[in-house]
Amino acid sequence: MNNRAGSILWNLRQFSTLSPTSTTVRLYPLGFCRPKTVYSNWNPRNLLLNNFENKMQSSIRYLFQDASIFKSEDDDFQTKGISTVTALTVNKLLCSRRLCFDSKQSPVSDNELKKINIHHQASNEDLPTKETKPTPVTFRKLSQEYNSLSDVLDTFSEAPTFPSSNYFLAMWTIAKRMSNDQKRFEKQLMFNHPAFTQLCKQMMREAKIMYYDHLLFSLYAIVKLDVPQNTLLVQTLLRVVQERINECDEKCLSVLSTVLEAMEPCKNVDILRAGLRILVDQQVWKIEHVFTLQSVMRSIGKDAPIALKRKLEMKALRELDRFSILNSQRMFEVLATMDHRSIILLDECSKMVIGNIHGCPLKILINIQSCRDLRYHNLDLFKGIADYVAITFDIWKLKQVLFLLILFENFAFQHSGLMDLFMKKVVDEPGFLNMKSIVSILHVYSSLNHLNRGQTQEFLEVMASALTGYLHHISSENLLNAVCSFCLMNHFPLAPINQLLQTDIISELLMSDDKERNVHRLHVLAACLKLDDVPYHKAVEVLPSLPSAWLCLNAKVAEVLSSLLGEGYFSENVHLPHNYHIDFEIRMDSNRSQVLPLSDVNVVTSATDTQRVGVLCVPKSTYCLDLTHPRGFLAMKCHLKVMGFHVILVNNWEMGKLQMKDAVTFLKSQIYSTEDPPTADVHFQSTC
Repeated sequence: MNNRAGSILWNLRQFSTLSPTSTTVRLYPLGFCRPKTVYSNWNPRNLLLNNFENKMQSSIRYLFQDASIFKSEDDDFQTKGISTVTALTVNKLLCSRRLCFDSKQSPVSDNELKKINIHHQASNEDLPTKETKPTPVTFRKLSQEYNSLSDVLDTFSEAPTFPSSNYFLAMWTIAKRMSNDQKRFEKQLMFNHPAFTQLCKQMMREAKIMYYDHLLFSLYAIVKLDVPQNTLLVQTLLRVVQERINECDEKCLSVLSTVLEAMEPCKNVDILRAGLRILVDQQVWKIEHVFTLQSVMRSIGKDAPIALKRKLEMKALRELDRFSILNSQRMFEVLATMDHRSIILLDECSKMVIGNIHGCPLKILINIQSCRDLRYHNLDLFKGIADYVAITFDIWKLKQVLFLLILFENFAFQHSGLMDLFMKKVVDEPGFLNMKSIVSILHVYSSLNHLNRGQTQEFLEVMASALTGYLHHISSENLLNAVCSFCLMNHFPLAPINQLLQTDIISELLMSDDKERNVHRLHVLAACLKLDDVPYHKAVEVLPSLPSAWLCLNAKVAEVLSSLLGEGYFSENVHLPHNYHIDFEIRMDSNRSQVLPLSDVNVVTSATDTQRVGVLCVPKSTYCLDLTHPRGFLAMKCHLKVMGFHVILVNNWEMGKLQMKDAVTFLKSQIYSTEDPPTADVHFQSTC
């Protein structure tokens, strides 16, 4: 018996050589096997806070891999269920030698064994009893009890508990309830708090031994608390997340995607994103929740391999039957973030959005702005949204409707009903107009060339009066934009134009960073004042000339004219005064029954005996989305009529569809016709 006791003592001495100094270690139940995650009751909307406090015990899978799980006595480290023993952080397995019970290897006497028993009893007396163990602290309890980030840090400094992620999550939860000003003040106090540095150190020590989802929650909370990304804390957590990425289940996959989306690019973030792409490529078919799928799609980045993007697209198409209304509404933004244009997916989501449009809030409706990045122009989708807003117009704020109109203008979509309602509201309630809204409204209505004959004049007068009230506060560029918009709508308010044409304002515009654009708009203003019937006689200062734009001529139209008229009967790329130009010019007699050779034009002495015909080849971008209504700058081409031209509009996309024979017939009917012009030309002339 004595020999066996001596053998035990010999082994204990081997342990003592590893512990030259005395520190306090927290011992937890050994959780080598983490229970399988069950998703049946998982609510994705509450992902970051769901059942977090139910997993307080830490896995020790990294217990002997340089994991700093020890705490010095100065830190007063206590928690429920923790006992204290004497130990030291080591970098190798603590039990490096088998315990030997051979009596021959145990030179221990009975007296020494008695000493060991006495020491063991004394050490047991120092352990805290079960009644003195503190109550567990959870982030939910902390966030409910306190309203200040400093209060949470005070609680940590008094009695730190494991895991430290509770404190970061509690502070983040509290910060979300604050106003922006209060949040900035509280975060400054948090950074200056003496316990904050200690909390960060403890978080780094615990990173390798806490549950993986706890680690991800903590990193997300730290980022949201505006802890600088280049700090040792954030970079350390990123490295640990990389090392343990194989522990990622579907829930962790969603949280990790959210974390990456919230972080700025850096080396460790890029490496982690690359790891996420590999993980997603392996597990994409196992993802069960659409919410997780969309989170992953948002976070993989625009530069992800096209094969991975297509795989995610196929997974989304498979899950279409399970899409909720919210999933369909979010898919536009998700695809834009991933920079992947899936027409089939967008069409299906558009149908669901249109079918469930009633009761949809503005923040969801504005997701359509992602369609611009995706180059996706769905006329039915835009019309469905505009119809809904027009029907429920009275429940919307005017600034909300204006925001939607600005979005529609970006897509070149004109909804006459909604724009008429907004015009009427502006006339009835001009008090809501401010400087920014005035410039935006004028831009939208001039760009889309929306003129309601019944109330346009009254609307323009209200807008001009409102703009006049801001002349002492408006910037030169905003004033130029507003006046140019008025000119496109054939309205010329005297006070804003006088203000704009002052020498110092013109000089400021010509010295700005956007000089070329300003010069172009000043030329537009000069042309309108010159060619329109304007009771205004002050001359515009001499402006820098614009670079002559060489037109990319429509080769098919040139071929048709050559076949129809022959060489020498038309000219190409004709430049006109006021920076106008046309693709082709034809000279005809006054009855437009005969084409005159260019060499014989000078023989005609009277201008009334000659009719100049201008052929304009225009792309789709010069029309609104329905391809029937010309936009502002195309409508301004009516100045060509003032210059004596009969204008023929040729739509490039339609001409490209015609066979040569049909194209010749079409142009022949346009050149020699004395009947009413086609629909597009009617709209064109109606603006003159």
